Amino acid sequence: MTGGRPAHPAPPQAAGPARAAAERFLEALEARSSSPNTIRSYRSSLGTYLDWIAANGFDWRAPSRAELRAYLATLGEGHGKRTVAQRLAALRSFYRFTTRQAMTSGNPLAALATPRQPRRLPGVLTVAETERLLDAAAGSGGSAHGSAVDGAGGAGAASRLAIGPHFELGQALALRDVAIIETAYAAGLRISELASLTIAAVDLKRGEVRVTGKGRKQRASLLGRPARAALARYLDEGRPLLARLATSHDSFRGRPDDADRGALFLNHLGTSLGVRGIRYRLERLRVAAGLPEGVSPHTLRHSFATHLLDGGADLRVVQELLGHESLATTQIYTHVSPARLRAAYTASHPRATMPADGKADGSQSGPDV
Repeated sequence: MTGGRPAHPAPPQAAGPARAAAERFLEALEARSSSPNTIRSYRSSLGTYLDWIAANGFDWRAPSRAELRAYLATLGEGHGKRTVAQRLAALRSFYRFTTRQAMTSGNPLAALATPRQPRRLPGVLTVAETERLLDAAAGSGGSAHGSAVDGAGGAGAASRLAIGPHFELGQALALRDVAIIETAYAAGLRISELASLTIAAVDLKRGEVRVTGKGRKQRASLLGRPARAALARYLDEGRPLLARLATSHDSFRGRPDDADRGALFLNHLGTSLGVRGIRYRLERLRVAAGLPEGVSPHTLRHSFATHLLDGGADLRVVQELLGHESLATTQIYTHVSPARLRAAYTASHPRATMPADGKADGSQSGPDV
């Protein structure tokens, strides 16, 4: 049989040129300063796809529509629509690159439809719920059971450790937790941006914080008075005492510590508080505040955007503060801001506030038509 697809699958070694093309693509992503998470996701998506192509003996440079549909069916068996869409986005980007590099003659996925995803509106806190979360953080310093400590390791002993004449570890961590929530809510930061903040990135006099976001793009976000006050107190009273733990803790002696490198938020060992630590702390505070499940650090970012729009902020201003590359990404917050939509309608529509009879107050009716 000639002129058709191979009757027997080619061995995986046949994917050698495809693997080389994938590596060149990933290197190009790194050169464009794509985030490590994006590169890791694309590497996984490409690896799975190229393994499937090789195992079935297909030509990665020009897979047919039927072959691509077969791969989509395989993906759909074990993954949701969101995951399938993300993997298709990785493949489309890969083929655009190979086409520009003359490794393929076109993008075989160009005519393939992406599975439609249900629009999920982000959850937000009310202003009152945000205050309850802050109250829970401020009150966490008196814990006698280690709930103020970042994780289980050594929590019981650490929570009772006095690191100042009248100042205990729990109080230092409470100041830190209040500063974290105030900063996340005031500046609309992603959790990765919070965890990577340094002291040098914060300008309390100007009320600004410099952030490195997705794609290593830098932006300046703003800090209100409560956030500035919370950060100032944490930097003056809480962080110095946490930093001392990095030099006193046996397991960290002789090692360069995060406190000396200027990490803003430190954990109960005096080292940098990471993404997992922030998630852990916020979950403990959520429970203490009696807030519903699902509240996460990203909920504070959603709340920041929604409350700004409710207060009348321009959508493009919110886009700039969030660090969104596309305004379309920011527009989702107009769907979760009914107060803003109602206010805009009431202020703008000529018949929004008219009486039921359709006549404006104090005016004479026009002629019948």
